[in-house]
Amino acid sequence: MVEWTEFERTTIQDIFSKMNYDVVGQQSLARCLIVYPWTQRYFGNFGNLYNAAAIMGNPMVAAHGRVVLHGLDKAVKNMDNIKAAYAELSVLHSEKLHVDPDNFRLLGDCLTVVVAAQLGAAFTPEVQAAFQKFLAVVISSLQRQYH
Repeated sequence: MVEWTEFERTTIQDIFSKMNYDVVGQQSLARCLIVYPWTQRYFGNFGNLYNAAAIMGNPMVAAHGRVVLHGLDKAVKNMDNIKAAYAELSVLHSEKLHVDPDNFRLLGDCLTVVVAAQLGAAFTPEVQAAFQKFLAVVISSLQRQYH
């Protein structure tokens, strides 16, 4: 079980309470699909993903980005046991969807870039450390079924 300081817990809750899920979700997933184009293979039914402009304007990318962020709400609400909270999602992504487990890390990196841009100067090294710790626990929990 992960130990969270009060600062870490409060910081994560604060980030998500202020986050515009539509903007951050769309930008994070779109950035991942553009920067790491091999991740597009899991989104074949999303239509036009031929270039950056098409990806940025794709409503299915935006919708799934929002779904991903709402999925992170589950971790925010269950910070004391993220692994258990994500058990079903781990099984879904590994056994049914066959998602490459490294893609979770890639998306987490893109999410960090977008959140940093949104927060600006408020994204201090301490805030980044808390956010990256949170994402590391989420990613480990999603990859759990793969081990």
